Amino acid sequence: MGTWYEISRTPNRFQKKCAGFARTDFHLQVDATVQAVNRCRLRDGQLHIALATGRQVGAPDSPKLKVRFAPAWMSFLPAVWGDYWIIDLDEQYQLVAVSEPTRKYLWILSRTTQVEPQAYAALLERLKDKGFAVERLLMTQQ
Repeated sequence: MGTWYEISRTPNRFQKKCAGFARTDFHLQVDATVQAVNRCRLRDGQLHIALATGRQVGAPDSPKLKVRFAPAWMSFLPAVWGDYWIIDLDEQYQLVAVSEPTRKYLWILSRTTQVEPQAYAALLERLKDKGFAVERLLMTQQ
């Protein structure tokens, strides 16, 4: 939970208007779902906000979530739920990699706007070992 800053990401259609300064604030709700408030700055300087709801899949310690950006009344449709899997989390709970089963999308998030180069490089090596195309990552301006 808390605030996570986007350090890098693979190109994707739903963030193509974001010029930088991307972050997500995660809040645990009383019904055990997670509210995610995604923010980024557009090229014209305006703030873009997207709200999502997530629910954990599997055991209580599962790193897998299903997330939807669609309105709540559409929750019954499986197609509105996307996979959001924590695939790497450092021991200090400061740097995380998030993806989904096809590995098409990848985000590197941090508790801070800047990451130590050694920690970032080590994460990239672990992701390469897991078969991720880390050369596709775009750095996010913070």
